[in-house]
Amino acid sequence: MPYIKAHYHPFLFILITMCAMAELGLTAYLISVGNQSRNWPSARYHSLLILFEFNAVWTTLFGAAYMLWIVDGAVHFLASIASSIIWLAITSALWGAAAGMMHNTRTGGNCNWILNSSPSVNGVLPCDSPQELSVSSCRETLTVEAVGWVLFVLCVLTLFATCMWVRTSKRGYVSAEYKPGM
Repeated sequence: MPYIKAHYHPFLFILITMCAMAELGLTAYLISVGNQSRNWPSARYHSLLILFEFNAVWTTLFGAAYMLWIVDGAVHFLASIASSIIWLAITSALWGAAAGMMHNTRTGGNCNWILNSSPSVNGVLPCDSPQELSVSSCRETLTVEAVGWVLFVLCVLTLFATCMWVRTSKRGYVSAEYKPGM
């Protein structure tokens, strides 16, 4: 019966892994574009993108591994419930910290201020392509933060659901490596 109640677990790990893959692609793109143009809004923004990239790689690798271990029914230490709870707690802290710092670093949520501020911004008319790139860059930064918050919520939700599943499980969880009486 506990298996049926925790059958959602692989789907939550699939969602976490897919969102992390999306974040990985977006942050890799933003880092690449920034490195090519050598035009970063600030050193902190560049560092935060690298943190988001690390978090995305960390989450993609371990999320996919846990998903496969759950589906495969692996019984080694890294596939245990305790290790997934520890990983989810660490990952939740990483995503929450990164998304919170990005929220405090970026300059606001309204990307239309760039177009509406004046007929020209830094001598560029709103219909010129560099101006459109500024709006696009603003929206991409908002997307990085939004996906970071989504990953934070997914990790916390999965952590909470896993803890509740362990708590309400009729049987006590015993690792396959532990054999009583030996």
